[in-house]
Amino acid sequence: MIRPDAPQADQAPHPWVRGLTLAGFGLFVLGCAGTIQLASITTKIAATLPPAPHAETLPVSAEVTDRDGNLLRPFATADGRWRLPVSREAVDPRFIDMLLAYEDRSFASHDGIAWTSMLRAAGQFIAAGGHVVSGGSTLTMQVARLIEGEPTRNAWGKLRQMVHAKALEQSLSKDEILDLYLTLAPYGGNIEGIRAASLAYFGKEPTRLTTAQAALLVALPQSPEARRPDRDPVAARASRDKVLDRLVALGALPFEEALAAKNEAVPTARRDFPMLAAHMAEQAVKTRPDERTIRLTIDRKLQDALERLAAARARLIDPKVSVAIVAADIESGEILSSVGSAGLLATQSDGFVDMTRAVRSPGSTLKPLIYGLAFEQGLAHPESLIEDRPTAFGGYVPVNFDGFSRGTVTIHDALTMSLNIPAVVVLDAVGPARLVSRLKRAHADPRLPVDTAPSLAVGLGGVGISLRDLVSVYAAIAHGGEPVTLSDGITPPPPPSLSAPVLDPVSAWYVADILADVPPPLNGSPGRVAYKTGTSYGYRDAWAIGFDGKTVIGVWVGRPDGAPVPGLSGILGAAPILFEAFDRLGNRRAPLPRAPKGALIASNSELPAPLRRFRHPDDDMVARDAAPEIAFPGDGVAVELGLDQGSAAQLMVKVRNGVPPFTYFANGAPFGRPNFARQEAWTPDGPGYVTLSVVDAEGRGDSVTVFLN
Repeated sequence: MIRPDAPQADQAPHPWVRGLTLAGFGLFVLGCAGTIQLASITTKIAATLPPAPHAETLPVSAEVTDRDGNLLRPFATADGRWRLPVSREAVDPRFIDMLLAYEDRSFASHDGIAWTSMLRAAGQFIAAGGHVVSGGSTLTMQVARLIEGEPTRNAWGKLRQMVHAKALEQSLSKDEILDLYLTLAPYGGNIEGIRAASLAYFGKEPTRLTTAQAALLVALPQSPEARRPDRDPVAARASRDKVLDRLVALGALPFEEALAAKNEAVPTARRDFPMLAAHMAEQAVKTRPDERTIRLTIDRKLQDALERLAAARARLIDPKVSVAIVAADIESGEILSSVGSAGLLATQSDGFVDMTRAVRSPGSTLKPLIYGLAFEQGLAHPESLIEDRPTAFGGYVPVNFDGFSRGTVTIHDALTMSLNIPAVVVLDAVGPARLVSRLKRAHADPRLPVDTAPSLAVGLGGVGISLRDLVSVYAAIAHGGEPVTLSDGITPPPPPSLSAPVLDPVSAWYVADILADVPPPLNGSPGRVAYKTGTSYGYRDAWAIGFDGKTVIGVWVGRPDGAPVPGLSGILGAAPILFEAFDRLGNRRAPLPRAPKGALIASNSELPAPLRRFRHPDDDMVARDAAPEIAFPGDGVAVELGLDQGSAAQLMVKVRNGVPPFTYFANGAPFGRPNFARQEAWTPDGPGYVTLSVVDAEGRGDSVTVFLN
């Protein structure tokens, strides 16, 4: 018998208890081993993770913006994706709040993994028989998945995503992680990031979104291909409404607001991305290929207005006609608008060709600078008289656009009427080489035929020049003769230099004052814009360049392939566009400047004697006179008048050169009476040969023999 107080030997545990202890120990050992193994796996995963990216360094679409940062044109990434740079500051706070409430309510506090959400998602998965009911991924885990582009439908992928999320949380701030999500989230097709999605589906930046729009953008990344509104608007609406319902259930959105949002239509197609200043934007990206954002000097609102104007006017003229417009600030030289064509995608008019830089014949647009040089050299004043009569310069015989001469006119009227003969007479006096030199002072690049010196033909368009160059020339005239360097934001402007003036201030003002008197087209008002038109040989190019007190605008109209456009002229084709362009300047419009000190405002009779009449400095003559020539009919030709059928038609005899009055003869007999007109009608008495003659006031003459029938 054992006494109660006697020492007792250790009792052996019950076998069941002993088994339980061993099992627990085994589980403990296995748990430790699993933990060690998991730690080893996660360590290996962490070692293979890519460096934590920043939204500022992600490969994104290059974007070209206007002077205020407004988007002009984005470009797809190298792999064809639309992924525009964006930050949370540029996104509607309503969207951010809805995103966090729907996707990750503990985003601000977790370390990359929300364990409660993970357990909830796992329980729902088991209860649903292996079907995903809700995701447990945090926004950070989603960013990790988007960075690596790996699927997470298996345990290994999910584990790697969790490890990556914790690493991101250690390397980046919450704001930086959110910026990555806003940039990388998929929205269907090649659309990535909220900014590209907002532009593609709503046609606007995501700075201000409606409740319905924000809800749709929250829903799409969960299943972007299945919910794309451009492919399945029904599925898109259902997913949007699901987001709205859940936000109401969470207390994050008032029921009434959600109900109103459900009534808003869902977009059914993708919109085109902006493509303003397309030619300049493309050049900017080619010039600066490594930059994410390139800011131009363009004014987006003005650019949009002038592109619409160019397209509308081109359609009215001819499907194969293009229109180019350049607008620049006179003081700074900044290009405010550059319309390279009537539409980048206009195939009939070769819209891909940037006609602001194309070298074309300028027609009469250089005449203002010709007269400005005469004013500067003291050869003329706007009220000086000059002869508009046919004049030969060796083998070069200029004629006016309409073929008629006006006799004695003032320089003012010669320029406002764009008479060719006086312009060439003055150019002969000031020198073609000097004209080309002053064009270069204005930062223009005139192109002459290879191995040729400047000739008198330069004054009437016998030189190649671009629209941008002409705008630069007229900017200098408007700037008091001081050269203006055009800048566009693509390449840095050269440092300021003491460039030689294009004209002196008084001469520049004389030119501007005359151009303000050029009769405007039907849609313009006089005196507000100083401008000049031009038409190149064969109706290939129509020009209108003008300025007010603040802005210079140039317009070109024609076919990029150089084919003629019958009836096209500067006054009919380009001038109306120019004045409409000025109407779109809004508050930029400014009056023309007043006369500078030293300007002589006087009538012809009040001028000093040497300035009352333009005289050539070499020979003290109005112009070198040539003997008269019968311009029509030509010698030896047959003229069909219907005389063999009894017609009483008249023959019009036309004369060029010579000094009026003229006396006309037919077979030695005078007809008509001596007069200053350069044409006279004669009525033949029947068919046959006739000799026609003309004698001018100095006794010089010409004759031709023609056959009439």
